[in-house]
Amino acid sequence: MHRIVLICFSTLLLAACGGGGGGGGGTPPVNNNPPPPIEPTAQDFQDAAALLNVATFGPTYEEIDSVARQGTDAWLDSQFALAPSRHLDIVVRYLDEYGYDASANPHPGNFRRFAFWENALTAPDQLRQVTAYALTQIFVVSDEVGQIFNDPSALSSYYDMLLDNSFGNFRDLLRDVTLHPVMGFYLSHVNNNRSNAQRNTFPDENYAREVMQLFSIGLYELNEDGSRVLDSNGAPIATYDNSDMREFSKIFTGLSYGEGQSGRTPFFGNRQRVFYVPMVMFDDNHEPGEKFLLNGQVVADGQTGMQDIEDAIDNLFNHPNVGPFIGKQLIQRLVTSNPSPEYVARISGVFAGEGGGTRGDMQAVVRAILTDPEASEALRLREPFRRYVALNRSLGAVGDDGTYPALGRVNQFLTRQNVLSAPSVFNFYLPVFSPAGPIKDQGLVAPEFQITDASTVIGVTNTVAYALFAEQSIDSPRDWARITLNLSDYEALVDDADAFLDRLDLQFFGGAIDAETRTIVADVLSQQSGDANLRTKVAIYMALVSPGYAVIGESP
Repeated sequence: MHRIVLICFSTLLLAACGGGGGGGGGTPPVNNNPPPPIEPTAQDFQDAAALLNVATFGPTYEEIDSVARQGTDAWLDSQFALAPSRHLDIVVRYLDEYGYDASANPHPGNFRRFAFWENALTAPDQLRQVTAYALTQIFVVSDEVGQIFNDPSALSSYYDMLLDNSFGNFRDLLRDVTLHPVMGFYLSHVNNNRSNAQRNTFPDENYAREVMQLFSIGLYELNEDGSRVLDSNGAPIATYDNSDMREFSKIFTGLSYGEGQSGRTPFFGNRQRVFYVPMVMFDDNHEPGEKFLLNGQVVADGQTGMQDIEDAIDNLFNHPNVGPFIGKQLIQRLVTSNPSPEYVARISGVFAGEGGGTRGDMQAVVRAILTDPEASEALRLREPFRRYVALNRSLGAVGDDGTYPALGRVNQFLTRQNVLSAPSVFNFYLPVFSPAGPIKDQGLVAPEFQITDASTVIGVTNTVAYALFAEQSIDSPRDWARITLNLSDYEALVDDADAFLDRLDLQFFGGAIDAETRTIVADVLSQQSGDANLRTKVAIYMALVSPGYAVIGESP
């Protein structure tokens, strides 16, 4: 009402001055001096830092400033619009220089790790890179299997597949995971043959089990808020049983490698093992007949093997469990270990396409997770690997020759973690893990605590020291392993403890540094004098090995 009155009053003034209505003929003057943009507030900076703390591999100060000025939605729009920065392209660059010689330094199997570090630290599409990393912890494959480690194209192409699907549709993601030869090799449905009564052999059930248990619907029927559906006796209801696994195992038969020279792998098309192109169907090796899937769906006899797979993917994708099961895990990997039932329900609704959306829209799901009201109050233990990555990215780590080969080797030894190196299909930690003590007593979970013990806690402190004081160098035939951090901004502030700590708080703690850590670092700064570089390193070291920094969103 007030707005209408003001508009009418402005119109009357224009008319009285001959500038409006009734043929006055004039036009309003053009303002050639628009007001200056509104400067972001301290809260804008803190909100930007908190977002980038979870949506990138480690925020730079320039990124925090940019997001504070443009706002969350504009930054998300720009990130969704960026094309993926691919890993396989970097691997090919290394192969062009060093080839496949396993005796060379480095082993070509490490090239895909170099590619990860290069993109984690330098790629502009940070949200896509981080989302794909979260997906690696749900759709797990691992270089703990020698054949996968030895082929540098294997896991780099798998990561690229996750990048391509991070902002696409979950159905496409599930299909592409199913057809990727790394997953086929890891969970043994590549060259999975039809039944043979004479030999008493039957299809392998490994992938059939895990695609339901881990990749789509989980073990028990769920409500939209992630809670379990209970029967009349108060017991949870299983989503599938052994007969369902047998039926799905028939679906995942007949797949083999997509291309390559003949004679190396004596199955189906006698094709060489190639890990960077999708598997293809050999219908002669596919189980014929009807297949009985979940919720009463029957796959008709006489279809091609790929038609059977498409039907099975649809069957799983449309199961009501997928939204709460996958949605909750994405919240845990991106934001917080213990989302409320309401948070999970909101994300499940977005996944289901409520309100006119598209079911399985990953871009909508990621946006909803990061902008949910609970996201700003989130708590999550930082996994050891991500703490090390964040230190390097936030402090502008640069390799002397533009490469980053040293970063993964020491880190994996000290923290027992590296991307796509999990010890099993269950990842480094379970989403339901709860350490004994106050967390378990309150009915909460803290997955990352499963690999946070005396060994890795010490390991993390050593990786921080390695990065700050040793220039992350290793002995090698060439001087390519030296990494330099850019500490100039902090060195310029080292004589002003409050300014130094405000900058440190914003960039590494998302504006939520705890009082004890701030006091300790201030004391360290006050008790030192002389070399600004050394003082800066010591102060940053004390902050980043603190218990307060170990938790994202720790309240001051």
